[in-house]
Amino acid sequence: MRGVFDIVGPVMIGPSSSHTAGAVRLGLMAGKILGERAVKAGIQLHGSFARTGKGHGTDKALLAGIMGFLPDDERIRDAQALALQQGLEYSFQTVDFGDVHPNTVLLHLVGVSGRIVSVGGASIGGGNILITKINGYAVELTGEYPALLVLHRDRPGVILQVAGILARRGLNVAFMRVSRQARGQESLMILEMDEALPAAVVDECCSYADIEQAMAIPAI
Repeated sequence: MRGVFDIVGPVMIGPSSSHTAGAVRLGLMAGKILGERAVKAGIQLHGSFARTGKGHGTDKALLAGIMGFLPDDERIRDAQALALQQGLEYSFQTVDFGDVHPNTVLLHLVGVSGRIVSVGGASIGGGNILITKINGYAVELTGEYPALLVLHRDRPGVILQVAGILARRGLNVAFMRVSRQARGQESLMILEMDEALPAAVVDECCSYADIEQAMAIPAI
């Protein structure tokens, strides 16, 4: 326990900080990574999320987060009806991901422009979350810090280019992780920051030939 809020939990619509508030934050983070309004959501539930999630409102909470609601939003109770009203087509599936956290979910989202992302993560207690996969890349993202996500070619100098962009603006990196699927292929760089990122950082990152995509994700 880090403090009293780890005991009493976050301000939220209940009943459970892990199955409800954490689920909202997982959906919210997935929506932020998608970067646009979702029109389709395929949701795979593992372990306790699959067994007891419906009774705790996990299904509604995940949909609410995908639509951008916060954990204390009273509309969470009506998330399924609101999703249909907003044109969000959704489905739930029970799966077994093996030896992972029992409160694990994998969200497959399609945005209004056709953009597709796959985001996996777990609700680890007290409303806290850990994103562990983005489009198949292994990551560790908590949502506690603003983050810069950079999809790039695995070539020498790319990390230095991004670091230089941040340094010129006096922006400090709190945590950093680079994940790749194969040497010399596509890689995903995640930098959790001490402060929010200006839009110019993303624009400058995207100006480099070896960087395919950059995105600023706010803290949630």
